[in-house]
Amino acid sequence: MSKHIKNPYRDLEGYNCFGCSPNNPFGLKLQFREEGDFLYTEWDPSSNYEGWFDVVHGGIQATLMDEIASWVVFLKADTAGVTRSMDIKYKKPVLVSDGIITIKAKLESINRNLADIKAELISNNIVKSEALIRYFLYDEKTAKESFLFPGKDHF
Repeated sequence: MSKHIKNPYRDLEGYNCFGCSPNNPFGLKLQFREEGDFLYTEWDPSSNYEGWFDVVHGGIQATLMDEIASWVVFLKADTAGVTRSMDIKYKKPVLVSDGIITIKAKLESINRNLADIKAELISNNIVKSEALIRYFLYDEKTAKESFLFPGKDHF
């Protein structure tokens, strides 16, 4: 069963996240849904995000996977965090002309204050790139005070 994830930050003054703010005119405007252990989002690329002709820039692919990983931290680790590292494998070109891309991610493990998240970028039912993303997790007080984390029940 799929559950739409609410963005609790969307109405905060000054909120302009490139990945998920609905108000950033240059942003990706990602919205998420949860299905079991996985989070999903879909994104329809345009030529504004090309690296080479008709190919989605590798940095944009990395951003898509990093953004969904942060939402995995919110919902599956019940805290906020920051990216510590990303190990990305670009397997096949992601073509703008192929249309909608699906990005999915899952929390693989938590070891103290580090979370490992696996993300995949899928186009035409083929995994085109994948990443293992390690996030540094903040304690509850820091997550609330510094990152305005409202708790996973507000998503």
